[in-house]
Amino acid sequence: MGQPVADLISVFYPMWNEEDHIERALDAGRRACERLIADGEVNDYELIVVDDASTDATAEIADRIAAADPRVRVVHHPRNRKLGGALKSGFAAARGDLVLYTDADLPFDMHELSKALRLMREYEADMISAYRFDRTGEGNLRAVYTFFYNLLIRSWFGVKARDINFAFKLMRREVLDRIELRSEGSFIDAELFIRASRSGFQILQFGVDYFPRTRGTSTLSSMGVITTILREMWTLRTELREVRPISRESSERPG
Repeated sequence: MGQPVADLISVFYPMWNEEDHIERALDAGRRACERLIADGEVNDYELIVVDDASTDATAEIADRIAAADPRVRVVHHPRNRKLGGALKSGFAAARGDLVLYTDADLPFDMHELSKALRLMREYEADMISAYRFDRTGEGNLRAVYTFFYNLLIRSWFGVKARDINFAFKLMRREVLDRIELRSEGSFIDAELFIRASRSGFQILQFGVDYFPRTRGTSTLSSMGVITTILREMWTLRTELREVRPISRESSERPG
């Protein structure tokens, strides 16, 4: 067995009113990370909840779990900052050599993380971005919206992302250290992918089975969210088009 891919992996979940999902999400993250340790892929892990000013019991449940488990940390927002603000807080709080963000409703099997780390090692990728094999479970309207959104991203920015807003992005610390994210809304997924790709980082995409949300409500396809995405896309279009590869000193990667 070779060296671990990382000394520490950070897994974080942006959460707003996820009292029905938080315990299951953290349990799944814990089991997946323990498996990575057993397989020699990482030495340790941390789980981070970003509570985006929830109005239900999410914050209280998160604090209770963190008090009982030193590997769990909680970041509280005094005001709701939407997905972009929550992701930026999570990336800033993460201390790992590798960072994964995903949703509290577990849209994929967390054991896919093991496959993602193997792919990262074998192909020397800087970021692993998953896409859904089958999007029909999210409803026809959402599937159509996702298709045209990805098409628009390819057309405007020249990046070939199959499912750019899907909440499975695993990246090396260097990616986060070298790029600065500005979006506050749901365009941040695309901004992350575009900046990383155009900066010269190697991104590998792989497919996963999709498990649609069974409890709670997703707001990603609401008109307000869509309007914010389009506004941020328009505002940042010139800046993102002009991003050029970062000059990086060569270094050996573990494994």
